[in-house]
Amino acid sequence: MMTSSEALREFEEAGALQKGHFILSSGLHSDTYLNKSIVSMYPDRTERLCKALAQKAAEEIEGRIDCVISPAMGAIIYGYETARHIGAPFMFLERVDGEFMLRRGFSIEKGTRVLVVEDIVSTGLSAREAIDAVRKAGGEVLALACLVDRSAGETQVGAPVIPLAELKVDAWPADELPAHLKDTPAVKPGSRGVSQ
Repeated sequence: MMTSSEALREFEEAGALQKGHFILSSGLHSDTYLNKSIVSMYPDRTERLCKALAQKAAEEIEGRIDCVISPAMGAIIYGYETARHIGAPFMFLERVDGEFMLRRGFSIEKGTRVLVVEDIVSTGLSAREAIDAVRKAGGEVLALACLVDRSAGETQVGAPVIPLAELKVDAWPADELPAHLKDTPAVKPGSRGVSQ
């Protein structure tokens, strides 16, 4: 079984564990950023991480996993690869008028046992929205599995969280920046488009 430090080493070796001044997709500021897109450039690295995540999820969840669902866009690769190792079908959610839903012919029957897979969990906003969307579609959410939980277990998403790695990373509102970030230009690498 891959340990938390081994999973984080995959990010470090890919150059995806970055230091600087970042505006996260939540709108909060941080001095540490996990760029999961750089990790997914390497299929062998992605496969190792997702195989380990699938193994951990299978160990922690009782009973079958009917399907894996991830929110678009950032978690699609990781959800697909995790589903492949579980041996379950994969679907993804897309935003329509700001709300996640199944599209493109995807649907689930009432009571379908779903593992939601995310890439990085920080505040848990996207994860909670994805979980709510799966429940609205009739699915039973077994857990949220993620590559890295940046809150180190503090974030609540309304379902059990199964992280491959945990990393406590501080984040601050724009008007409460620590001294080491105040005079450093901020970069906004996230994709959700939340304003500062």
